[in-house]
Amino acid sequence: MRPIEGLSLLITGGASGLGEATARHFVERGARVTITGRRADRVATAAAAIGCNGIAGDVTDAADRQAMIEAAIAHGGGKLDALFNNAGNMYRATIETVEQDKLFDVFNSNVLSAMLLTGLAVPHLAATQGSVLFVGSVHTRRSFPTASPYAATKGALQTLTQVLAAELGDRGITVNCVIPGSIPTEINVRAGLLSEEEVRARARDLLSTQAIAEIGQGGDIAEAADYLLRARWVTGAILDVDGGMGLGVTRA
Repeated sequence: MRPIEGLSLLITGGASGLGEATARHFVERGARVTITGRRADRVATAAAAIGCNGIAGDVTDAADRQAMIEAAIAHGGGKLDALFNNAGNMYRATIETVEQDKLFDVFNSNVLSAMLLTGLAVPHLAATQGSVLFVGSVHTRRSFPTASPYAATKGALQTLTQVLAAELGDRGITVNCVIPGSIPTEINVRAGLLSEEEVRARARDLLSTQAIAEIGQGGDIAEAADYLLRARWVTGAILDVDGGMGLGVTRA
């Protein structure tokens, strides 16, 4: 395992949810973490609470992506060891009502921006024989009607993980993907699909589809991220952390 003490880590979408939990996990163990997010106030508040570096920016903006890399390197002591591509948005629609602009937007935020940010990070990660982590989704394991736009972006990231693992292996860079299950976060609230209470109720309703009938927490993903970002001989892995939801459990 790569040492966690002093590890320089950039986490996009790190001001809330899975990104925030992962940032907290790494900082508590001595890593030098930089989080990003679109809202400057949220990023500043989260960074202060976690004890990490924060930079406001939009992963879909080229100049902001460059600034994120530079901020992480500066905070990390002149190096970058790991990139966690966590930022993402939700878009749901029936196939008859999908809007082109919204479809392009969700692919840009979830897939294209992560690809481009990774490309910027590669020369620095090659210098440290570092790691990249993407976030997939249980939406690629279970079929939820109206979720095709979001599920398609996550399927793309899971394929991208394995292609980049093959492409970057000879430069000493590992590339992996974690697939979270139903964990209450803000993604559906930001998309205007559910209220916070409805998000929690939805997670409770989905317990019957899991082998382990407990609601997942951000810390569960943080533990998986720790392993995948620091393991030296694991690449191209797609790790399900979902309480067994992807198994297709039925209790009829």
